Amino acid sequence: MTELSDHKVAPKVAQKSRLRVFLDSDIYYTFRRSPIAVISTIVVTILILSAVFAPLIAPTNPFNPASLNLMNGFTPPMAPNAFTGESFILGTDDQGRDVFSTILYGMRISLFVGVAAVLFAMVLGITLGLISGYVGGWTETIIMRVADVQLTFPSILVAMLIFGIAKGITPIEYRDQMAIWVLIIAIGLSDWVQFARVVRGATLVEKRKEYVEAARLIGRKPYAIMLRHILPNVLSPVLVIATISLALAIIAEATLSFLGVGAPPTQPSLGTLIRIGQGFLFSGEWWILLFPALTLLTLALSVNLLGDWLRDALNPRLR
Repeated sequence: MTELSDHKVAPKVAQKSRLRVFLDSDIYYTFRRSPIAVISTIVVTILILSAVFAPLIAPTNPFNPASLNLMNGFTPPMAPNAFTGESFILGTDDQGRDVFSTILYGMRISLFVGVAAVLFAMVLGITLGLISGYVGGWTETIIMRVADVQLTFPSILVAMLIFGIAKGITPIEYRDQMAIWVLIIAIGLSDWVQFARVVRGATLVEKRKEYVEAARLIGRKPYAIMLRHILPNVLSPVLVIATISLALAIIAEATLSFLGVGAPPTQPSLGTLIRIGQGFLFSGEWWILLFPALTLLTLALSVNLLGDWLRDALNPRLR
């Protein structure tokens, strides 16, 4: 009985010790002493949870035609509709859709595209950065020259070009279904360069250290050295870039959708909602534009501030 009880207690002790290590770490200490980081984390968490649990929080599914009532169109916030008597916390748009519900569902698309695009760009950039930094030679030259050429163009233009080409080769009957994935690929391909350049620079430093030389001497394969030895030591700056890139990816998605080349009307994101609301701004229905724009601003700003704090917290020169 004593041995069994010891085995049961051991994982709990290990778990508490890991938690205590985190609570005593410099990162958590810096986090607690930064009001901007704490507030940004709370705001981002609330927005992400609201988007994830949108079907449970939203009063209606705004993209279900069966739930729409055109008589509720252009209802101001917190005011009863003149025909149906219903009131909505953030008002309704021209089709009678609840603006609060459209924001929650639209934020799901924006966050999904932003996170997926950053993950795609991060995987591609880390892979090419590791290869170029470790292998060197013509491989490094080709990868870095392609990166330099891409940096001469604004990322939003690169994303628009890639999106246009990918959409053009997609069959017409599948364009609306594939639009979100094409958007993810377009934004990811326009954002891999910064990951590759940072990882390449860190790899050039790490591959000259003793532990890499020791791994070579014992016969480790190059891909094993890159993945198991070098990669864990270059992830700190990558995490910072990924956090900041998430805000930029969300803005890029909103920009493309606002221009009409992003998310389809059947799956509107925050950018699509802003584009729709912009058409009614000067006719007096200001809430259709204002609330999606404020949500996008709050989300992007909070993620960006969190990334700035993370960059400073992981910088050893500031400790």
